[in-house]
This record gives sequence, structure tokens and C-alpha cells, in this order.
Amino acid sequence: MSDDEVALLEEQLSEARAEIERLQMAAADSDARALHVEEVNGEMRGRLEAVQGELASERQRCDEVSGQLAGAQTDLAAAQQETQELHARLQAAAGKYREVLLAAAPELPEEMVAGDSIEELEASAERARQTVRQVRDRLESQAQVGRVPTGSPPRGAPDFSALSPIEKIRFGLGRNQP
Repeated sequence: MSDDEVALLEEQLSEARAEIERLQMAAADSDARALHVEEVNGEMRGRLEAVQGELASERQRCDEVSGQLAGAQTDLAAAQQETQELHARLQAAAGKYREVLLAAAPELPEEMVAGDSIEELEASAERARQTVRQVRDRLESQAQVGRVPTGSPPRGAPDFSALSPIEKIRFGLGRNQP
């Protein structure tokens, strides 16, 4: 074998040893990563078990809440039924109160007295009373304006405040002439 061949083989051997070292380092790195992955995997399994335990506990709580919700829905349905019955009774009582209110005050217009409760009926009746009072007052004031007093009007001094100075002078000169 020649020196060139030996040098070439030594060079190849050196490259092979470097490749082996690189592969050994890569293998060691892979082993370290695999070990780390196993550790993380163990942690994740522990977390998964804890979450599964919490989930089971939450399911149990959900089942309890569902039972409570069913009871509450039953109570709500009963309360709604009772509310409807009370509302119907209130409507009937308000209708009777309206009839009594209108019978006691026949001057109130029926269409102005309305409401679903006694408070609403009272408020609308008060508004109707105010309207009736206002209409009466207007009618009386219009009647007063249209009245002609009996006999001659009362005598009094004429009011010169609306006259201009020239008109006042003419009036004064006209009174003094025989």
C-alpha cells in the first residue's frame, strides 16, 4: 500500500471517527430529549388524572344542580299559575271598583276612567274630575261673558288712558261747548 492510500485511508478514518462522534452526540441529545419527553408525559398524565377527577366532581355537581333546577321549575310553574289566578282576580276586582266609582260620580265620563288596578282607576278618575272641573269653569266663564246685566250700567268716570293726547284735547274741548 502506498503512502497516498494510507493517507487517504487515515483521512477517511478520521472523517468516520468525527461522524461517529457527531452521531454519538446526536444520540445522547435524542436520549436526553426522550427522557425530557417522558418526564413531561408523566406530568401531563398526572394533570390529566387531576382534571378527570375534577370533571367527575363537576358532573356530580351538575347532576345535583339539575335536580335543584327541576324542583325550581316546578315551583316556578306553580307560582306562575298562582300569579295568573291573582291577576284574573285583580282584573275582576278592578272592574267592580270601576263600576262603583262611576256609579258614585255620574258626572265622570266612562271612557276617561280606565285601568287594570285600583291605583290606575283612582288616577284616571282624578284626571277625569280635573277635566270636568276645567270644563265647568270654562262654561261658567263663558256664561259670565255672555250675560247682560239688568238695568243701566254703573256710572263711572270715563277711562282716558287709551286716548292719545290729541284725542284727549278734542274730548275736553268738546265737553266745554254748550
